[in-house]
Amino acid sequence: MLNDNFVTMEIGKAKHIALVAHDGKKKELVDWCDRNKEILKGHFLCGTGTTAKLISERTGLPVKGYCSGPLGGDQQIGAKIVEGQIDFMIFLWDPLEAQPHDPDVKALLRIAVVYDIPIANNLSTADFMLQSKYMNTSYERKIENFNKTIQDRVKSMKESK
Repeated sequence: MLNDNFVTMEIGKAKHIALVAHDGKKKELVDWCDRNKEILKGHFLCGTGTTAKLISERTGLPVKGYCSGPLGGDQQIGAKIVEGQIDFMIFLWDPLEAQPHDPDVKALLRIAVVYDIPIANNLSTADFMLQSKYMNTSYERKIENFNKTIQDRVKSMKESK
């Protein structure tokens, strides 16, 4: 496994879905969750602070709440991705509003890409993901083995000297 270029992780039938939205997008995400609660009820849901609370109150779905994004919630969700506890993420970020915690947002998006987590940043993509054939089956995702990649780069640098 340590010498493989990729590590394979299985996303089970029941998905672990992170739900995140900036203030200007919270209503959109809550409405989307309400429209899709019959599908979402078969999955484990989590989210950042207020977003998780609003979704749970409106839909009746259980949503594990972490801290508010600016208070570390983005980082908590990023850590869950690293631990293999989140399968995909709906993150409605507001492209027209500056975010004081923008470095945290970028770090969360970066870690999701590093760990090959599907991400929806708008409702159209969220709809496509929810209607995908993979929502009802398991799926194997391939994560680049960065330990091997780094070792290969160091070896290549030493050889080029």
